[in-house]
Amino acid sequence: MRVRPAVFAGTFYPDKPQELAAVVRSYLPKSPSATPTTVIKAIIAPHAGYIFSGATAGAAYAAVMAQKSHIDRIVVLGPSHRVGFSGVASSGASAFETPLGPVAVDRDAVTALTSAGLAREFEVAHEDEHSLEVQLPFIKTVFPSAHIVPLLAGDEDWQACERVLAALWGKDETLIVISSDLSHYHDYATAQHVDGETAKEIASLAAGSIDHEQACGATAVNGILGIAAEKKMSCQTLELRNSGDTAGPKNRVVGYGAFAIG
Repeated sequence: MRVRPAVFAGTFYPDKPQELAAVVRSYLPKSPSATPTTVIKAIIAPHAGYIFSGATAGAAYAAVMAQKSHIDRIVVLGPSHRVGFSGVASSGASAFETPLGPVAVDRDAVTALTSAGLAREFEVAHEDEHSLEVQLPFIKTVFPSAHIVPLLAGDEDWQACERVLAALWGKDETLIVISSDLSHYHDYATAQHVDGETAKEIASLAAGSIDHEQACGATAVNGILGIAAEKKMSCQTLELRNSGDTAGPKNRVVGYGAFAIG
């Protein structure tokens, strides 16, 4: 059994189990600024260091806590920041380690994707990638028994992401987590404007309109927006802020948003 180690424990989030558990719990009780009125199928949550984006990620996960008894599989789709490739990359790991314990991988789902040619196993993309790992302590806390389907989007082919998500859609047992930050390195006022416009596009399910200047996970974001639009779903903005609101200076910020699709 191959286990993907927790590479970013101790940097993006605490590596001590008790400290990490307390930090994650401190974010979850905070009510999102908007309460979803439908059953949520997907959330979009940021993946920066917890001191910067943990509260925003917590808003996304808090919104699905009421559904936790029904969910046993979570598709986690994020961008590849360090390794370029085409299409969607799965992992050959049987579990992803976290300081809170391992998160098991749904190997049957991964095998079905690769057999159908919808994804390919590409371990090098997962080895030093934080966009999925940062989500895992939240997943382990809210859904302690759930299996994940860990996937990375390599290029701008958002339709490939849409096809993967359609294949894994399932029913109430499956939740989709799209991992993405918003704009990068604008001043505070510019970021607020840019991210506000991006949030409007996401809320209107404008598939294909989000670019990588607006969101580092644009490919995955466009993928979920595409299938949500086809299914005539709705999207709510739960929280919108940036690193200037949390632990960073205001002259060069990164934007974060929490969204719920149902």
